Amino acid sequence: MNNVFRLRSFRYLNSRRLHSTKFVFDVENRQLYEDIFPSICEHDVNKLWRSPPQVVYAGFDPTADSLHIGNLLILINLLHWQRCGHQAIVLLGGATGLIGDPSYRKVERVEIEQVVLQDNLYSIRRDIEQVIRNHEIYFCKHPNRLTPIKILNNLEWYKDANLLAFINQFGRYFRMGTMLGRASVQARLQSDSGMSLTEFMYPLFQGYDWLHLHRNFGCNFQVGGQDQMGNIVSGYDLITRYTKNQVYGLTLPLITAEGGKKFSKSTGNAVWLSAQKSSSFQLYQYFIRAEDAEVENLLHFFTFLPTRQIKRIMQEHVRKPELRVAQQTLAENVTLLVHGEEGVT
Repeated sequence: MNNVFRLRSFRYLNSRRLHSTKFVFDVENRQLYEDIFPSICEHDVNKLWRSPPQVVYAGFDPTADSLHIGNLLILINLLHWQRCGHQAIVLLGGATGLIGDPSYRKVERVEIEQVVLQDNLYSIRRDIEQVIRNHEIYFCKHPNRLTPIKILNNLEWYKDANLLAFINQFGRYFRMGTMLGRASVQARLQSDSGMSLTEFMYPLFQGYDWLHLHRNFGCNFQVGGQDQMGNIVSGYDLITRYTKNQVYGLTLPLITAEGGKKFSKSTGNAVWLSAQKSSSFQLYQYFIRAEDAEVENLLHFFTFLPTRQIKRIMQEHVRKPELRVAQQTLAENVTLLVHGEEGVT
């Protein structure tokens, strides 16, 4: 990790801002997305990517005082959109964080006190801003040409909302059969703990978030982890029924901890972006230990290296796998993005 000279040779990785056609080509070669919803609209999505600037968002609930590397994958994806001239929005769940996303959870989240939630919001915003800043410093030759990423808080449009008016206006666009039919809901309903109404209504609020961004910012795209497909579909259903407009959801591969388990603060296996929770060394070690079979995909997912450069790195890696050139490149790039140059010296 002290090989600073090697890292600096990659200082401006794919530094020119991409135009939309190149973005589509890059997405297809990197295989960034697990699914595009609705799948029948994949041609429309490619056409929009080539069109004038689009607006895309991803949401992060402040259920912990840091984001982890599974969240980092989503944030990097937003940076890819930004690099080709589109408008990216990071949405912090100051309101939805009080509810807690029940997707694929075995038990209900412990209620978060307001003061803790505010501290978490501050901390994860700091994580996000640091990644954005490091991207501009180390990975972008002309940061002044980038469209700044907007960071919003959904508490802004819920704090003065009238509950009866909200349910009356938007509740009618959600179908109980669809919501009850989701695998994650069925698993909870059949468990001993069951599911509370609070959790069950979470997709309604996340769906409205997208509608709000669609109406106020022209946001037609939502990006999330593979485990977020149910919530993305809720937003899609609400928008298409309420406005008759077409929108699109894109899910990213689920990045897991060692052993294949999902990152979770409750199981203690998360690798955090905050240096106070996971050191730069721990972050580096997670990626330096990547298996040979998965390192090429991780280079596509977590770096801004051109695909042709990744191909050359992998050719070198195959010739001399004992040098772990691919893993070293991956670990250096991610650590630089998250912690800056002081994290890799």
